[in-house]
Amino acid sequence: MDFDWIWKSILIVVGGTLLLRIAGRKSISQMTLAQTVIMIGIGSLLIQPLAGKNIWTTLGVGTMLVVTLIIMEYAQVKSDGIEKFITGKSKILIENGTLHEKNLKKLRFTVDQLEMKLRQQNVSSIDSVKWASLEPNGQVGYELKPESQPVTRKEFDQLQQSIQQVLQLLNQPIAQHSQTQQSNKQDLFKEVDTNSHTVEPPKHLQ
Repeated sequence: MDFDWIWKSILIVVGGTLLLRIAGRKSISQMTLAQTVIMIGIGSLLIQPLAGKNIWTTLGVGTMLVVTLIIMEYAQVKSDGIEKFITGKSKILIENGTLHEKNLKKLRFTVDQLEMKLRQQNVSSIDSVKWASLEPNGQVGYELKPESQPVTRKEFDQLQQSIQQVLQLLNQPIAQHSQTQQSNKQDLFKEVDTNSHTVEPPKHLQ
């Protein structure tokens, strides 16, 4: 009985894991078109040795695919033109709450699909979006209008400090008035010492 399939299966898993590890650790949702094509190609190649094809040829072809991908990625770092050709650029979908219908048609991206992407990011209204763009990896990036943005910790701390300052200003006259009242308050022992009244009593009761 031929047991070559056992060591071939093990070698495919190990070799495929190393190839994919070298290619990158991005998830499928973060892959560019070139990366997706390479990964599909590697997946198709890796199963061929079990069908009788030469396993070393398969791993060699897989290695060349990964090397090609790495060269393409380095080329994109060096040249914006190559990056635009291979990966593409972001496209504006919403500007100041208004849909860019031309770009939506060009990308074959429906309003329902855009709304679904926004709902997944807790955006409830297109009117509240200042900018929204479709990124090369298929994700939708967005920026809310200032009045629709949630309060940050820094803004909350600044607001809290402002409130504290206002409260201090409001309490200052009250504190001064309280001190005046305290100074005018009758002190029986002080009257004995000074032999006078701090607060003059009615004349008929002196």
